[in-house]
Amino acid sequence: MTPADLSLTVLHAVRRAVDDGALRVDVPPRVTVERARPGGSGEYASNIALTLARPAGRSALDVAGILQERLRDVPGLRGVEITGPGFLNFSLRRDAGAELVRAIREAGGAYGSSTALAGTSVRFAGPSDLTESRASVVTETVVRLLRTQGADAGFGGAERMHVRAGAYDVDVLGVDAARWALLRPAPQDRPLDGPPLLVQHERNSLFRVQYAHSRVRRLLVNGRQLGLLPLYEGGAGAGPETDADVAFGAAASHPRTTELLGVLGDHPVALLAAARHRAPDRVARHLEATADALLAFQHTVLPLGDEKPSAAHRSRLALAEAAGTVLAGGLSVLGISAPDRI
Repeated sequence: MTPADLSLTVLHAVRRAVDDGALRVDVPPRVTVERARPGGSGEYASNIALTLARPAGRSALDVAGILQERLRDVPGLRGVEITGPGFLNFSLRRDAGAELVRAIREAGGAYGSSTALAGTSVRFAGPSDLTESRASVVTETVVRLLRTQGADAGFGGAERMHVRAGAYDVDVLGVDAARWALLRPAPQDRPLDGPPLLVQHERNSLFRVQYAHSRVRRLLVNGRQLGLLPLYEGGAGAGPETDADVAFGAAASHPRTTELLGVLGDHPVALLAAARHRAPDRVARHLEATADALLAFQHTVLPLGDEKPSAAHRSRLALAEAAGTVLAGGLSVLGISAPDRI
């Protein structure tokens, strides 16, 4: 279950509570679900009960209890707890990791796209009118982000979508480094210094992200040589009894696995937030977090020494492949390449 799935599940619980008269409120258009913070429990949390308490004329704890009853036995959820003044905290089933990896595999580069902003229409000044390099690159990227979330976004007048990074050292830096220099900082911050983005070093955030993607491609090549492919013998529609799913259930508590699954599950949330706030830097920061989690996890993927390939290795390779898909998709949204080799 992805955060987007969980958000819809909670929204449906609110709607059921309203339909059966347990709550008298207007059903909100969406429910925010975030990673659980320190002091919470489980993997994800929502403040929906606190949001609905005042219009419902009830305490947040009462509202949380009503929703908790309607979230019991939901497939994919292991448990729902109420913490603090009325936060709902969600624990996912042990095989939720396999479900997430399969969802990413089936969606491919479209993973994280949604219809959350369907009905929203946004028009920006035509790129030909945006003479400042950063403005044109950011605006073009925001349009692409909005479209991933179902918005009708574009430019006023004749549309030109392939905007180069303009005069910001494209000839010296190349398109990838020039775009990262403009898109990675928050809009109110200055662009990054260009030359360090050409250095292959862990301090270079662009290098880490692109290198992480290339590592996934190498792991897949090595995995094929070891007979670990195909990852899911049953294909894209494989059921929950595949070897990879069983191995995910056994390894779900491993810190490296948990961290990587967490950032992959957050990808749809990051894309939607970036679109809503017109902030491509949120995507870039999320890609950095994904790359760092993948690079910390990669050493567990393939057999070491005399270790024999197993279902556990196949599941880890599937997770690494999912991370590569997210990295490639996020870089594409930013107009930056995802090289197979560095």
